[in-house]
Amino acid sequence: MPRIAFLSPGRSERSDPIFNMLTALLQRLHDLGYTEGQNLAIEQRFADGRSDRLPEMAAELVGHKPDLIVAFSTTAARPAKQTAGTIPVIAVGMADPVADGLIASRARPGGNVTGTTFLSPGLAAKRLQLLGEVVPRLSRVAVLSHPNAYSEPTMAELSNEMEVAARTLGLQLQIVPAFSPEDVVSAFAAMAREGAGALIVMPSPILFGEYKRIASLALNGRLPAMGAAREFADLGGLMSYGVNQVDLARQTATFVDKILKGATPAELPVEQPNNFELVINLKTARELGLTISREFLLIADDLVE
Repeated sequence: MPRIAFLSPGRSERSDPIFNMLTALLQRLHDLGYTEGQNLAIEQRFADGRSDRLPEMAAELVGHKPDLIVAFSTTAARPAKQTAGTIPVIAVGMADPVADGLIASRARPGGNVTGTTFLSPGLAAKRLQLLGEVVPRLSRVAVLSHPNAYSEPTMAELSNEMEVAARTLGLQLQIVPAFSPEDVVSAFAAMAREGAGALIVMPSPILFGEYKRIASLALNGRLPAMGAAREFADLGGLMSYGVNQVDLARQTATFVDKILKGATPAELPVEQPNNFELVINLKTARELGLTISREFLLIADDLVE
């Protein structure tokens, strides 16, 4: 019986967005003919937002000698790659897998890692632009960032893209770091002291898992906030713009199927998202006293009532 291992930086709870991605991937595997306990064995590890626990958990999973490891995000894929040896690693929702040292190239990964990525050029500029169209007279935007989310080159690339977009749009940025979930509350205190007029939550598996708390703190602080995935708007944030992470997880399931049938990661190109969705939470907009024009609503892919 094939054995696959799941490594997640999140929690094993239905309220955790990464857990919902795992559930979607399993459902897609079921659609492809796999059933746990019948023709598939599964091992799972969850870091509960503590990324420092991932290397030890990856080693534990490797000790079970799985046929492949499914790692959710770059944060989990990097320790999985370091400990897996020749075991294939399928990564769900990587950032920049080349800059992060996971693969040689997207077309030909060349090692034991492949999967999907959620990043695309221009996303930071688009998020700032959309936020500026909704928030009147916006001049200062807080940027909640997890500095260790990805490698230094990838984090520098993300920061540079955000800064260039802000200069183009005439906005000032306040970069607010959160190194762990425990730092989120103090980060909002820093935003309030500096007088931020809105908030953008940078991509990060750890912050992704904290979307509900971040959305609640933003609403309490009267901050219109933009997230990188629709879960942010679903959980009470004002808006989100980015790839649908649940769809991305389903897409990644096909890699598992191919490898279990004999394909090698080195020759499976990393897949990038083609579609990005804008989701607006109308209830949050009303509570913030924001009037969103009909023209803006028409470009939204989904509205949360």
